[in-house]
Amino acid sequence: MGKADIRLGVDIGGTFTDVVLETGGAQTSTKVLTTYAAPEDAILVGIAQVCARAGIDAGDIGQIIHGTTLATNALIERRGAKTALITTQGFRDVIEMRTESRFEQYDLNLELPEPLLPRQRRYTLPERIGAQGEVLIALARTEVEALADDLAQAEYESIAVGFLHSYLNDSHERMVRDVLEERLPGVMVSLSSEVSPQMREYERFNTTVANAYIKPLMKSYLGRLDGRLRAAGVTCPIFLMHSGGGIISIESAADFPVRLVESGPAGGAVFAAHIAARYGLDKVLSFDMGGTTAKICLIKGQTPKTSRVFEVARTYRFKKGSGMPISIPVIDMVEIGAGGGSLAHVDAMRQIRVGPESAGSEPGPACYGRGGTRPAVTDADLVLGKLDPDGFAGGSIQLYPDRSEAALMADLGSLLDMDARTAAYGLAEVVDENMANAARVHAVENGEDLADYTMIAFGGAAPLHAARLCEKLGVARCLVPQGAGVGSAIGFLRAPFSFEANRSVYMRLSDFDAPAVGRLLKELADQATGFVRSCDADAPITADYKVYMRYTGQGWEIPIVLPAQDAAQPDAARFQALFETEYAKLFGRVVDGMDVEITVWAVNASTPHSMAAPVPAQTPTEAAGTRGTRALFDPARGQSSQASVVARTDLTPGEWLQGPGIITEDETTVIVPASRRAMAQPDGTLDITLSPEGTP
Repeated sequence: MGKADIRLGVDIGGTFTDVVLETGGAQTSTKVLTTYAAPEDAILVGIAQVCARAGIDAGDIGQIIHGTTLATNALIERRGAKTALITTQGFRDVIEMRTESRFEQYDLNLELPEPLLPRQRRYTLPERIGAQGEVLIALARTEVEALADDLAQAEYESIAVGFLHSYLNDSHERMVRDVLEERLPGVMVSLSSEVSPQMREYERFNTTVANAYIKPLMKSYLGRLDGRLRAAGVTCPIFLMHSGGGIISIESAADFPVRLVESGPAGGAVFAAHIAARYGLDKVLSFDMGGTTAKICLIKGQTPKTSRVFEVARTYRFKKGSGMPISIPVIDMVEIGAGGGSLAHVDAMRQIRVGPESAGSEPGPACYGRGGTRPAVTDADLVLGKLDPDGFAGGSIQLYPDRSEAALMADLGSLLDMDARTAAYGLAEVVDENMANAARVHAVENGEDLADYTMIAFGGAAPLHAARLCEKLGVARCLVPQGAGVGSAIGFLRAPFSFEANRSVYMRLSDFDAPAVGRLLKELADQATGFVRSCDADAPITADYKVYMRYTGQGWEIPIVLPAQDAAQPDAARFQALFETEYAKLFGRVVDGMDVEITVWAVNASTPHSMAAPVPAQTPTEAAGTRGTRALFDPARGQSSQASVVARTDLTPGEWLQGPGIITEDETTVIVPASRRAMAQPDGTLDITLSPEGTP
């Protein structure tokens, strides 16, 4: 086995850091508590553990692929660098005015999220680029130099530059960068024409500000990580998972850290898509629940749904427009504060509320015995019998049921006149209903019926709650893959090297310029390919083309996949036909007599995807042998019953367990309610389906 066959995936979450070592066809994994002060500490501990178990030295690792929530958390918690924004005169307040839309129409006390930068940190210059890229007001270098001197006095660490229509003509932004690099050599600069060269100045400016805001933090972290790994004898290249579901170099990640904002969840979606391919599933609901958040994603045709804009830190649950828009290629998913560490409280209407505040790893849920006193989802799971207090995380973390009960009584039971178990029941049902509602809303927004879908559950907490969600959503089948507890980290090892280049250039089909379109798509393909080549100099690279189109006068556009032949030989009639086909799928009809325009052009270059070996069909053979029973509360029945306990390692293909049952492993626990039956598949996946007729 050569060094190239040894690869490591690392996912830093809000509670746990997951590490997966792949040596040929074998996997070794571990979960360690995230170390907030120095996240690289947990990575080094995890690497030492998996290398010891696999019997290799850290220096034998040939490649590390890393995903993290650090960028997301920095934006949510406002822990970024001292940052300034330089923009066009008259547009200073764009990131505060937003789009002037109300995401909650009837809320008279509506509070909009505060912009990342207060007004005194936003500066303007007299310049103007027109909507066709022409210079209307030239930017004088002396003006830039004078502003640079003022910024030097304020001691900024990072500066975002976003001018009107700079995605068409970036000359003014590049001039500002040149001056800043001369006058403020230690300051980091982010240009909107590089970070997000797309129309809509609010989203573009906000994305550029977010990139500048977290750039010093992420660059420092990535530098420390690289240094610590090399000091530990790890000399292999380090790559980062990006939000669009691919891998980029550590240098690109340091320059464009905003592309890492959804890197961890993106790895989970890639993992679920890989499992879907192995089982030949075309409609999958990916359910990823960790220690801090839960993520839900629709996967059709074994490809996760993608988007160009998503929101971070929504202040109103499920309310589009209440968060911070980030305009980058991203896997489209719903993320809510519903993880194992999510904290519960009673609101003014005497209702149990869960999340988005989390206990994280420090101090953690009350049952961890690390100083936490408030009840979390994990506390409820422990009291309801879902968790073994002596076997959590493979026995590495002792849980204390009495502390969970005390926390549940203090914050819920005593206020609502109920015992600890009833409080735990209420907490668990609230968090499960929150997640089910998120899945319903996401499905309705995409015109999908979840009854046709198969759920794939992974993450440390998802297998504990997946079957209950299936009951609530009417989903008949759920797969819990091998390694589910560290699913996102495994997904990193399945992702291709990829990068999407995009640009906003308006063009109506009535004014279609085929040669210009050909040149534009080639430029974008060359740009995207160049980023991928920086990661892998030899692998074959394919390019996928996409355009965003709308009827003239509409406020938003829809994505249209462009076959390679149409990209090579662009034709207006063919573009029109592709648009009308997709438009009719979404809205049931086309609009005759209206011109169509293209607003954004995108090319995604990637290396080949990891091949998924099909799993042969498996029929049930015999009931699994059990290791005993444990009292388990069934929320669908509202009562406890004795559940059979089975170790996942004891199951052979075809063996089945009729619920109520508990399937244990080191990194998670799978709960099988009375309404379901779990069967082991040949690849170790647990296939949870509705119980056959006649079973309890």
